[in-house]
Amino acid sequence: MTVPLWAWAAVLGVILAMLAIDLAAHRKTSVVGVREALAWSGVWVVLGLAFGAVVWWVWGAEFAGQYFAGYVIEKSLAVDNVFVFAIIFGYFAVPREYQHRILFYGVIGALVFRAVFIAAGSVLIAGFAWILYVFGAFLVLTGIRMAFHRDETVDYGKNPVLRVFRRLVPTTDDDHGGRFLVRQAGRWVATPLLAVLVLIEVTDVVFAVDSIPAIFAVTQEPFLVFTSNAFAVLGLRAMYFLLADVMHRFVYLKLGLAMVLVWVGVKMLLLDVWKIPTALSLGVVGAILAAAVAASLIRTRTAVPRKENR
Repeated sequence: MTVPLWAWAAVLGVILAMLAIDLAAHRKTSVVGVREALAWSGVWVVLGLAFGAVVWWVWGAEFAGQYFAGYVIEKSLAVDNVFVFAIIFGYFAVPREYQHRILFYGVIGALVFRAVFIAAGSVLIAGFAWILYVFGAFLVLTGIRMAFHRDETVDYGKNPVLRVFRRLVPTTDDDHGGRFLVRQAGRWVATPLLAVLVLIEVTDVVFAVDSIPAIFAVTQEPFLVFTSNAFAVLGLRAMYFLLADVMHRFVYLKLGLAMVLVWVGVKMLLLDVWKIPTALSLGVVGAILAAAVAASLIRTRTAVPRKENR
């Protein structure tokens, strides 16, 4: 797959333009309601699918299939991020009107870190082909661990990164109207929101350790790995506000995500034995997720709905 520099520049331009539009649309501090989140989710999904159509038109069906497979895998794994973000916001009692701002900068950081991981992964694969088997084994073990530890709770107040941050950076206990830094007594101090942003960034880096190898299981093309990641991550904020009030109903989704990781890990381990077609891989991922969501909704059909912010 030959990708000219102008194509990379065009993709980055689209991403920056969409981030600017999103920032302008939410420049005022306000609560993002379900309807608005649904509308923005539709925008991000249409954008991701449209780019897949461009890949199909320019590079053909096989590469388009690889892009869509990577996009679906990353989009599904992003749901796990949403669960954790909700726990973090709840743990630190972050007002809902400030959550979009934190997630906005969190997404920018996620795009940067993932670009670095993708570049590093591409270099490793180019120089050491056997690293794919390491990735595959890692995904299988991660999926198994996720399946057996999906109900674990985490005390984020004892997170080592957060403890180091608080030790090194002077902080205040007040949100100060959603700002990350304020000047007090002649020095800059961090608000609790900056500490939460740091924790969100670190959490996404941990998730990227799983999701990046998972996408390398369906394509080793850096352009497709990055774009499928980027267009999936761009919709993370809208997905959070769309699912925040109903996440308690997806009781089997984490198990489904664990099965997805195991599947893509096995696919990677079988590269020299049987190269599983991209369409089949995408179909299996879709079937696993559909079954997990359906089983969850059936299991929780009598659950009491939570209050929604509209």
